Amino acid sequence: MATSRKLQAQSKQAYSYLLQVELEDITPTIWRQVWVDSGMSLHTLHHVLQAAMGWTDAHLHEFSINGKRYALPDPEDDPKRLPVDERKVLLGQILEPGLEFKYLYDYGDSWTHVIRVEEVNPITEPAGCKPYGVAFVDAGQGACPPEDSGGAPGYQDSLDLLREDPESEDAQSFLQWAGEDFDPGRFDRHAANAALLRMAWNRWG
Repeated sequence: MATSRKLQAQSKQAYSYLLQVELEDITPTIWRQVWVDSGMSLHTLHHVLQAAMGWTDAHLHEFSINGKRYALPDPEDDPKRLPVDERKVLLGQILEPGLEFKYLYDYGDSWTHVIRVEEVNPITEPAGCKPYGVAFVDAGQGACPPEDSGGAPGYQDSLDLLREDPESEDAQSFLQWAGEDFDPGRFDRHAANAALLRMAWNRWG
């Protein structure tokens, strides 16, 4: 696998990756299938995941891949504990078929996403022909949890309450806080891809 990955990194051939993204410790499972390409950086992947899931990029994040941390280094951190700069690492340098890694969003709520590389395919069509820039969402299930909703344990409690006693004061209070139109089972793939398209036009900024 390592040899294959090095060949990809050294070759001019571009590759597309199908990533299965699952939010850990929530039932029913919240998941997305996302296509990305080998020329993207991990930092761009962060933006892709934010748009695909429905987060608002309001908190810090990091990747954990093969025992290494990748994030945006903070100059004030201990130099011995600085992560690898995610802006300097391309997906083609690290991803391979079957690789599983994690993406942590919000150090307070600790939303942990488990990501698996499901497929790796050479890109044969001309550059720029994709309608959604360099990434698009193929499928998904479940709404993104509201920001600051207590992480997986807190959000699971809210889901259980909505299922078991939807008319209770606590359930209605949660819905009022999350928004009256919030539906935990709803996922809008077209809206996710529209968000990716906007971000691609803005160069993932």
